[in-house]
Order: sequence, then C-alpha cells, then structure tokens
Amino acid sequence: MRFGIAISVLVSVTACSKSPAGSASKVDAQPAAAVPPALGRLVGRAPRPNPGAFVIVLLEPEAPREFPPQTDMPVMDQIALPFAPDVLFVRTGQPVAFLNSDETLHNINVQEDATRTQAFNVALPTAGSYKYTFTRDGFYHVRCDIHPQMAAEIVATSTPYTTLADEEGRFAIEDVAPGAYRLTVWARGNKLQRDVDVKPGDTEGDLRGAAE
Repeated sequence: MRFGIAISVLVSVTACSKSPAGSASKVDAQPAAAVPPALGRLVGRAPRPNPGAFVIVLLEPEAPREFPPQTDMPVMDQIALPFAPDVLFVRTGQPVAFLNSDETLHNINVQEDATRTQAFNVALPTAGSYKYTFTRDGFYHVRCDIHPQMAAEIVATSTPYTTLADEEGRFAIEDVAPGAYRLTVWARGNKLQRDVDVKPGDTEGDLRGAAE
C-alpha cells in the first residue's frame, strides 16, 4: 500500500559555530495523509443452481452507507432474439441502457416481481436505445411481447457488491470495504442469509446446506 508523507524541514545553521542564543532549529511537519483501509474479498459457496436457473448473491452493509456512483452504465441488448445478458445487475437510482441490435422491432416490457407492477413497456426499433432508472431495489422480469421466447431478469440494488454463483455454487465479491454485512443468496427458490464481518484479505461465507 502506498501513502505519502510530506515533511518540510527548515534549519538555520551558522557555519562552524553554534546557533545564536535564543534561536532554535525550526521543523514544520505536515500531518500524514490518511491511509485508506485495505479492501477485502468475500469468497464462498451457495447451493448449486437448478438447471437453467441462477444463484444470485448480494452483500449489503448492516449500517446505511453511501457508495460511489457506478463508473460504467449497465447495458441490456437484444441480439439474435435473446436479451443479453440473461441477468443484469443495476444500481438503484442510476441509469441503465437498453439497446436493440437486431434487424427487427422489439419491445421491452419490464415488471417488478414483488408488486407485479409494470416499470415500463417501450417499443425499440433497430439500432434504437432507451434509458431508464430503477428507483426501488428488487427483481424485475424482462420480456418482449413480440417474441414471447425472449426473457431476462434485472436485479436492482443499492449495493455494488453483487454477483452470480457459478454452476458449482462458488462465488467471489471483490474490492469490499471492511465492515459488517448481511450476505443474501437466492437459490432454488429459497432466500438464504447470514451476517459476515468482511476484513482485509479473504473472508469466507458459506451458505450451502439449507437448500441442498
């Protein structure tokens, strides 16, 4: 870890003689720059996903915390009829872009899972784009009414610490600020949770067993 310390030293010296009476060497030191805490990594195992399903992993701080805004806007495209990606993580209160890279008209119909209310439904021509900002955390189902086989999921969260587990249930969340968190996993129709204290370096979070 690198950090800077700026020190300014001013010394008055009379060559081959002592300093005059009443005088003293003067040293002005700037305080050391604050050292940011080392980041951690949460690694763990969740129940293996069912065939064709996903295991979603979220890490949310126990106490309210402000996170830096996203650096890149999330994008969901329509390419060769499917939505890409199948699951898109977005930050609540920050924009996401929807594109149509197909040579056919699509529409994007997005519905919130918890309330069954429609977030939006827009037609998107070839090379079209649409931006939307989700205002509530939650799961959102995405479909194209013109092509019923097209479907995807959006996970809107206030936390940037999100990921999908792999086919064995393994997951890793990088660059986590140390602190107390609630780890939540959605797997096999179950919501699994545990508290974790993330420290610099690797912290383990195992949620297997409950849904195996």
